Amino acid sequence: MFGRKEKHVPDNQKSALRESLGRILIVKILMVLLFLLIAVRLLQVQVIEAPKLKELAKRQYLAPMILPATRGNIYDRNGKPLVSNTMYISFAADPTVVKGSTSGVARRFAKVFGRSEEFYFSKLKKGSSFVWLERGVKPEVAARIKAEELVGVIRLNEPKRLYHYGRIGGQLIGFTGMDYVGLSGIEFLYDKQLRGRAGHVVMQRDGFGRTRPSVDHPRMEPVNGQSIVLTIDLEYQAIAEEELRRGIERNKAKSGLVVMMDPSTGEVLAMANYPGIDPGNASRADTSLIRNRTITDMFEPGSVFKIVTASAALERDVAKPEQKFYAEQGRYVVNLGGGRTRTITDTHPHGLLTFQQGMEQSSNIVLAKISDLIGAELFYTTARNFGFGIATGVGLPGEVGGELKKPSSWSRATLNSMAYGYEVHVTPIQLAASYGVVANNGTLMKPYIVRQILNKNNEVVVETHPQAIRRVISNSTAEILKSFLVGAVERGTGIQAKTKGVTVAGKTGTSRKYLKKYIPGSYTASFAGFFPADDPQAVCLVMLDNPAGEVYTGGLSAAPIFRAIAEKVVATSERFTRKPQMQFVGKELLSVPDVTLLETNVAHSLLTSLGFEVEMKGAGTAVVKQSPGAGTKISRDEVVKLSSAVDRMAGPRGFTVVPDVRGLTLRRAINRLTLAQLDFRIDGSGIVSSQSLPVGEQVRIGTRLTLRCEPKRLTIASAY
Repeated sequence: MFGRKEKHVPDNQKSALRESLGRILIVKILMVLLFLLIAVRLLQVQVIEAPKLKELAKRQYLAPMILPATRGNIYDRNGKPLVSNTMYISFAADPTVVKGSTSGVARRFAKVFGRSEEFYFSKLKKGSSFVWLERGVKPEVAARIKAEELVGVIRLNEPKRLYHYGRIGGQLIGFTGMDYVGLSGIEFLYDKQLRGRAGHVVMQRDGFGRTRPSVDHPRMEPVNGQSIVLTIDLEYQAIAEEELRRGIERNKAKSGLVVMMDPSTGEVLAMANYPGIDPGNASRADTSLIRNRTITDMFEPGSVFKIVTASAALERDVAKPEQKFYAEQGRYVVNLGGGRTRTITDTHPHGLLTFQQGMEQSSNIVLAKISDLIGAELFYTTARNFGFGIATGVGLPGEVGGELKKPSSWSRATLNSMAYGYEVHVTPIQLAASYGVVANNGTLMKPYIVRQILNKNNEVVVETHPQAIRRVISNSTAEILKSFLVGAVERGTGIQAKTKGVTVAGKTGTSRKYLKKYIPGSYTASFAGFFPADDPQAVCLVMLDNPAGEVYTGGLSAAPIFRAIAEKVVATSERFTRKPQMQFVGKELLSVPDVTLLETNVAHSLLTSLGFEVEMKGAGTAVVKQSPGAGTKISRDEVVKLSSAVDRMAGPRGFTVVPDVRGLTLRRAINRLTLAQLDFRIDGSGIVSSQSLPVGEQVRIGTRLTLRCEPKRLTIASAY
C-alpha cells in the first residue's frame, strides 16, 4: 500500500519562521500601542483641554481693544471752559504677533521718539498680548509712525486733558494721571462723574497680520463723562492769583492764599494758592504744593478772629459800641492766680478807647477785657455758631475742621487769648465764611464750589442751591459790626485796604507762627473783608505766610493786596457797575447777565437757569445782541430777548480767522476766541490791550495767541 510521504523542513528554517512571526507580533503590539496613544491624545486635546486650547487659539487672532470715554469738561460759573480735552495718539503692540519684526518696530520707534532700541525691545519681550509703546503723542509726531506697515502695532486715539489757563486754579481744579484718572482737586473728587465708562471692541487679525473689528463680538460704545460747572469766576480767579503773586514777591513772603465768596449764597468765587501748580505738567510739581491750603491748613488767625468776640458782646448786650475801656497804654498784666501773671500787649499804646475804637485800632487789650464780660460758655457757643471747629463741607477733598477747644479744657488764659485770635485754629475757608455772616446780615451760608453737573448734552442733571446753615447774629448786630469794620478801613489798622470807588469793610490780622513754640520774627498776616459795605457782593480773605521785614503785619502786607484785588474786580466786573434802574414795586428783581458772544445754547441755558424767560431771534451760532442789557435788573416775568448771527470769522477747512478782541473785557474776549476755536494764554487781567496774532489772519484751529490785559480805570462816581 502506498502511504503519503511527509515533507521535511529543516530546523534552521523553522527557527527563522518563528523569529519572523515574533517580529510581526511585536510590530502589531507597537501599532496597537501607538493607536492607543493617539486616541488618548485626541481625547485630551478634543475633550479635556478643548476649552483651554480654544482660548489660546482665539488669542492668536483676536485682540480686545479699549475704547476710551471722553472725560467731561470743567467750566467756570459763566460757562468758560477751564478744562477740556484734545485728541492725542497712542501706540500699542501685541508681542506675540510682532515676533520676528521686533527689531524693525523697535528701530522705527527709537528713531521717531529718541529713545534707545533696547527700551522698546524690553517691552516687546514681555509675555503679555498687549503693551503700550508710546502714549499721549501729538498728532504731528504720530504721523511719522505708519502703524499699518508694522505687524502687530496698533494706533489708538486717546483723549488728553487740556488745561486752558495753565496755573490758574491749579490746586483747586487738580489733575489726572496717565490713565486719565483724577488724582487731586475737582478732578479727583468728581472722577466718577467726569471719566464716564470706557467701551471696547474685539479686533480680529487675518493671515496678513491686518486687524479689523470682529463681526462675531458685539462692540460696546464708550459713555462719555459728565461735565462740572464750578462757582468760580474766571476773571476773579485770575485777578486774585495775579495780585497775590505780586504781593508775595513785593513782601518776600513764603507763600499766600486768597478766598473770595458770594456772602448771600456761599458760592466760592475764587480760591487761589501761591506758589501754584500747572495741572498740565503736574508730574514736575513739588508734591508739597499740590494740596489746596485754603481747606487743608490750619492757623491761629490773630485779630481777624475779633469779630467773634465783638459779635458775642453785641448780641448779648454785654458791651455797647460807645462804651469806653482803658487800653493800659499798650501793656496789660493779667493775674492768673497762684502767683502767675501774663502780659497782653498792643502794637500801639492807647489810653481810653471805645469798644468801636478798640476794634478799629485792633486793641488786644480792649477785646481781652470785653471777653471777661462775655464769659467762656457764651464765647465758645458764638465761635461754634460761626462755624469754627467744624468742616464747612465746601465739597473739596482734604478739608479739615480746625480746632476749637471746649471750655472744660481751657486754661485761665484761654478766654483772653481767644478774644484776639490765639489758642484756636481755623482754616481760611472757615474764616471767609465767618465774614460772610456779617456781610449777609447775620446768616451763615454753606460754602460750595460745584454749581452744576451736566450730561453729554449739556443738560443739568445735578444742581447745587444755596443753603443757609443758621442765623448766627441778629441783623442789628451785623449792622453794628459792619460799621466797626468800615471804621477799621477808613481810619484804623486796615486803611491800606481803602479802595477808590467802593466802600470796604474789613479787619487786619497778624499772628505769630507756632511750631512747638512761638517762633520769633515769623508771622501769618491776613486781611478779611467785603465790598461794597452797604450791599456786599464779595467777601475776600488774603493771607500771607511769613512776610519779611517791617511789613509783616496784616495791615501793611495783606491789606494792599486786598485793595488791588477789589479795585480790579470793581473796574472789570459789570456786577459792580451802577446804572439807573427802573423801580418795580412788590416784585423780586434779578440782574441780567452778559451773554453776548456766547454760543446761543449756552446763553439760553444760563438765562433759564436763573429763572428768566428767553426769546431768541435768528438762526446763528452766537449771541450778538441782548435786551435788556447786561446788569439791568428786571422781574422774573419779563423776557430777555436775544439776537443771534452766524459766525462770519470762519476760514478754509481746518482754519479760522483771528478776531479783534482788543478793548474787550477778558470775559467777552474769551467768549469770542472760544467761538473762533482758538486757544489762548492770558497775561494780566482786566481789559484786553493787545493780542499776539494779527486781526484777520487765517490760522489753524487750536492755534494759541496771547492776550495782554490791563486794569480798566475806575469811573464809579460814588461808593456802592
